[in-house]
Amino acid sequence: MKKKTKIDWGAYAFMIPAGIIYLSVIVAPVCYSFFISLFKWNGIGDMEFVGAKNYIQLFTNDPIFITAIKNNLIWIVLTVFVTMTVALAFAVILNKKFKGRTFFRGFFYFPCVIAPIAVSIIWRWIYNPNIGFINQFCQALGINFSQSWISDPNVSLYAIFAASLWQAIGQPMILFLAGLQAVSIDVLEAATIDGASGIKKFFFITVPLLKETFVIVIATLVVAAMKVFDVVQGLTGGGPNNSTQMLSTYMYSQTFQYNNVGMGTTVACIMVIIMLVVIVPYVVFTAKED
Repeated sequence: MKKKTKIDWGAYAFMIPAGIIYLSVIVAPVCYSFFISLFKWNGIGDMEFVGAKNYIQLFTNDPIFITAIKNNLIWIVLTVFVTMTVALAFAVILNKKFKGRTFFRGFFYFPCVIAPIAVSIIWRWIYNPNIGFINQFCQALGINFSQSWISDPNVSLYAIFAASLWQAIGQPMILFLAGLQAVSIDVLEAATIDGASGIKKFFFITVPLLKETFVIVIATLVVAAMKVFDVVQGLTGGGPNNSTQMLSTYMYSQTFQYNNVGMGTTVACIMVIIMLVVIVPYVVFTAKED
């Protein structure tokens, strides 16, 4: 006869407050947002039920929204590959023993704690076509080069990404650094004895052992890429000519500039759906592999 498992009501009692907070702060607002997205509403007057009309209009009759999706997808790709690669490279370097290592760890992490609007101000000066650091530096070297970094639709998105990269590199770098420090030295020494080179040890031993760290880093980077707002809004506001328009900035303009709360909420719901479609299969797939 199987022994009945005793329910630990004390554990449930401790979980209930957290569950209530989660339902109140996360689940309820998300559900309410999906509800509002089914209406045409200016935030003050009466709500007019339109069903899925907001969603249909965005995908079939709104070129700015399509541009915002494309820019967000480009941003995700750049964030995952460029930010993750640079962060991993810095983590590998800063994991080695050398003089001033602690200083450089803090130095590269420091931009993370700067307010995004302050980052926008700093990089607006750096990108200034007349007195900006980049153009002035080129002229000091005798290079006849001048670029309107954030007012040129062809380069503005990538210029903003560079500013975002400068600020965002610290967090994934620290996560990778923590993962590298958890790698057993004995395993690396055994590989060295077997004749493995530094590159082989990195790609065939270190990287596989960082698998869980990669899952966390990629998931957080994708979420951050979908939510990017402050730096874009501070530098270009989605311009010029909507070349840097993101889903978040478009949601902001629809909701607060045009008082189209229903449409703005629809954009927010689509952002949530895209994040779930991208992240959930990735996390489930990696969990099954483990």
